[in-house]
Amino acid sequence: METLLQVPLSLFQFDRTRQAAPQVFEHMREQIIALALPPGTVLSRIDLAAQYGISQTPVRDALIRLAEEGLVDIFPQHATRVSRIDVALARQAHFLRRSVELEIVRTLAAAPDAALLERLRAIVDRATRMLEIHALDEFSDNDQAFHRALYDAAAVPDLHALVRRQSGHLDRLRRLHLPIAGKAREVLRDHAELVAAIAAGDAARAEAVLRDHLSGTLAHLDDIRARFADYLK
Repeated sequence: METLLQVPLSLFQFDRTRQAAPQVFEHMREQIIALALPPGTVLSRIDLAAQYGISQTPVRDALIRLAEEGLVDIFPQHATRVSRIDVALARQAHFLRRSVELEIVRTLAAAPDAALLERLRAIVDRATRMLEIHALDEFSDNDQAFHRALYDAAAVPDLHALVRRQSGHLDRLRRLHLPIAGKAREVLRDHAELVAAIAAGDAARAEAVLRDHLSGTLAHLDDIRARFADYLK
């Protein structure tokens, strides 16, 4: 598969107050997580530089950062490819995320905040509308926004960045799982139940809902592997 950035670069605007390499990294990472650049895609530094309209140096730097997260495999003097999904790394990311977010929802349920609850309900409502028009990319972004709001409310935004850096393989698994019948509805239900548990101050219920919510994708790993064998290690 050749390099093909699915989000039109006419819609991608560089922030001239920031260096180019971090922006290329962030954009390409989004494309990889969304599977617009699926596992096995060849990433040509020359082609990417031409598409972005920049020199090869920031593209090289972005690819190195992607390799550090295990999202691309760089074979010197040969090729760079989007990596296959490493299930072992996905399991480790799940362990980390579950550990952190269980503590977060316990903390939030101990002192329910009206502003947070309003924000979470608005995110759930928006996700419902996205699902009705089958906008799964936007739905997935909304899912991420829901969880980011929990980290922000618990005053641990840096932990969100840490977990995110470790979760590339898990997030790709979740994106493969999302279109499978019933998964998106399950996500909506879990989010709504989690909001209700936090609002009620029921920490035990919030933890139980979150634990079940985060285990869904790995619990369906055999089904995902059967459908997307070429994408997984």
